[in-house]
Amino acid sequence: MQKRLEGRVAIVTGGSQGIGRAVASAFCREGARVLITGRTEGALLEAAAQIRGAGGVIESCVADIAEPADAGRVVSRAVELFGGLHVMVNNAATSRPGTNFEDTDEDLLQLTIQSSLSGTFRYMNAAMPHLKASGGGAIINFGSRTGVEGMVGFGAYAAAKEGIRGLSRVAAREWGKYNIRVNVVCPAALSPISKTFLEDNPETAQQILSSVALGRIGDPDLDIAPAVVFLASDDARYITGQTIAVDGGQIML
Repeated sequence: MQKRLEGRVAIVTGGSQGIGRAVASAFCREGARVLITGRTEGALLEAAAQIRGAGGVIESCVADIAEPADAGRVVSRAVELFGGLHVMVNNAATSRPGTNFEDTDEDLLQLTIQSSLSGTFRYMNAAMPHLKASGGGAIINFGSRTGVEGMVGFGAYAAAKEGIRGLSRVAAREWGKYNIRVNVVCPAALSPISKTFLEDNPETAQQILSSVALGRIGDPDLDIAPAVVFLASDDARYITGQTIAVDGGQIML
């Protein structure tokens, strides 16, 4: 049976850990050649080595999602390494959850916006000409329940994530004529940031768990990555401009 992403090239930002690493691994199992990015070279090399050891074709590139010049450099590197680009996954983001609205200063606002909304915007624009040249492709961005529901303590993060949903819908309409699909995943899984936050706030952790219809927090490898593979593949060829909540039934859009 042919692998669903055979012959395709993908970039996954924030690919050294958590959901990004799970997505990169799943993409490689489905035949894609993958470039992962992150700020820490050691973590990137370790993740790439592990995935390569399992048979994946993967390379890494140190980059900061908040650095404007890095988007073009990363996309050019993927094209140089693998000869094109078919899938762009904008997973990386930085924030400090649990900060009340009135305590959100300019530094935190800019950190969150630049590393999430602005970074996603830049990587989409850098990837677009190469996706178009490939005859089309898929962009998968990441939203959040924090924005959809307006969760307390997530003002900057919620704003950034809702901004990503908005720009994704616009790009889906503008780039559909090039066969470029743009969708958003709102996941519920233990990323490094969310794991630390929940460990420090056990009462909030219990409240969140009780809100999940399936009664558990998602696993990046088993629950989130397969949905991203689906959106990147031809199985989702007629899906664009959508937000898919992969969260066990927390939000039901």
